[in-house]
Amino acid sequence: MVQSAICWNNRVSGTTSSVTCPRDDVAMNGDNVSSAVDQQESPRHVAWWIVGFVDGEGCFGISIVRNRTSRLGWQVQPEFSVTQGERSCESLEILRDYFGCGTVIRNVRHDNHRESMYRFSVRGRNDLVKIILPFFDAHPLRTAKREEFRRFTDVIDLMVRGEHLDPDGLVRIGRITETMNRRKPSRVVESSEAIRRPSLLDGRDEDMVHAPRRRGDDT
Repeated sequence: MVQSAICWNNRVSGTTSSVTCPRDDVAMNGDNVSSAVDQQESPRHVAWWIVGFVDGEGCFGISIVRNRTSRLGWQVQPEFSVTQGERSCESLEILRDYFGCGTVIRNVRHDNHRESMYRFSVRGRNDLVKIILPFFDAHPLRTAKREEFRRFTDVIDLMVRGEHLDPDGLVRIGRITETMNRRKPSRVVESSEAIRRPSLLDGRDEDMVHAPRRRGDDT
């Protein structure tokens, strides 16, 4: 059974700048992580390694956050991410180097775990449209995550057409997010009036669609 990946809240980290993974004792099964993907291997082999990695550890998430400066009072934020513990952080740098985009962000742990979590994150729409989506179209995912990717692609296609700036389009995006990962009810689709007047909603300011967290994974 494929274990659910973590989709971190887009605003968990206080920084969006890319960090460098610790190099001391970085290991995976006793070997340096980079040995798992020999950079001399053919691009085809590396690409399918990435597919397997993302199938197990990746996340295609859509958050809809309150933004009172936006036309409708809400902002749609798509994100492709992969999360790993500190000892496997170097694998995230392999993703960053391969795709040539995205950042590696450190999420400090505040529970009883001994290592921080790191996240490879791609949020820029241009990077998603021109790099990430074409890659996974050409190298399809093998698990149920393929369907999450399809819905993720549907949302970005709507955004490219500008439909996230239209009340009906935003509601449509909200309905798609309701079918993703947690299948969490979307605050955005509660009523069209809520879209036009976000102050009608309660203090919650984010509609984040993400996969269930494993015990102890909260930061």
